[in-house]
Amino acid sequence: MKAVKVITFGEILLRLSPQLSEHTAAIYVGGAEANVAAALAQWGTPASYLSKVPDNGLSRDVLAQLTALGIETDRMLWGGDRIGIYYLAQGSDLKHAEVVYDRKYSSFASIQPGTVDWDSLLGDAEWFHWSAITPALNPEAAVICKEVLEAATRKGLTISTDLNFRSKLWQYGKKPFEVMPELVEYCDVVMGNIWAAHTMLDTSLNTVALEQDKQEVYIEQATVVAKEITDRFKRCKRVAFTFRFSSAATHNHYYAFYYNDGNVAVSKAYDTDQVVDRVGSGDCFMAGLIHAQLAGKDDQGIISFAAAAAYSKFFVKGDFNTTAVEDIYKLM
Repeated sequence: MKAVKVITFGEILLRLSPQLSEHTAAIYVGGAEANVAAALAQWGTPASYLSKVPDNGLSRDVLAQLTALGIETDRMLWGGDRIGIYYLAQGSDLKHAEVVYDRKYSSFASIQPGTVDWDSLLGDAEWFHWSAITPALNPEAAVICKEVLEAATRKGLTISTDLNFRSKLWQYGKKPFEVMPELVEYCDVVMGNIWAAHTMLDTSLNTVALEQDKQEVYIEQATVVAKEITDRFKRCKRVAFTFRFSSAATHNHYYAFYYNDGNVAVSKAYDTDQVVDRVGSGDCFMAGLIHAQLAGKDDQGIISFAAAAAYSKFFVKGDFNTTAVEDIYKLM
């Protein structure tokens, strides 16, 4: 296996964006953790993507797309019958639009506990990233997450997670807050938003205060929640939250918050009426956090780069962000 700094772990997906009236569909390779790896590789941070795919020509074509972006795929697991799919209209927002998942019985979702030597696959990397999407798939996937997190801890890797909530995936009888806290115990960095943290970790949410809809109130509440997370999860020292508001299909108002061992940093606010594709912006934010932290940036540098990276994704079609690192710095 080639040496890398970051390993991301999750399900590789195909996004189909059909236009049935025209008998066409755009097809994109994606998946939250693949999106993170794609951004990191583009910016020069050596990254490997760990997933599972069936042994067929389509899988090799998909992995060729990742390799073309500079992502290492030599840790990939092989087996099973299919790659998962999700359907989403082109340009739609993954959180608010009608998403149809076709992921049951996929190769990744069928990984069985106790069948993979995670220690060997993690090698000598520095950072391991996963997201809340994986334990949402089925009970076995939650066990798999714990297995690989234990291995990453044994290997001394920095561990990060994204609290991305997909309500349509949590369908096996457990609520997120019954599963996620045990897994977040292994994490050094937690990313998400204050609403996802409430859903995933049962943190407080002052809905009365938030009705004021003011940035200073959102930052104040983010500080409260971040402190709550770091007090509860002793390993976690860094928490990042994004704030994304839309008043129209192509509008976005965006800024981000960073909490590091009691210190707070906030990005500049961005506003645009020219959004092309929102999918993957949160993943690009996560990649920005990882890239900037590994580069030794201070707290303000970390959150400024991550927010600019996420903002740049709004103008790129598909799940992956292909914006050059030099162009991201120009947005800071």
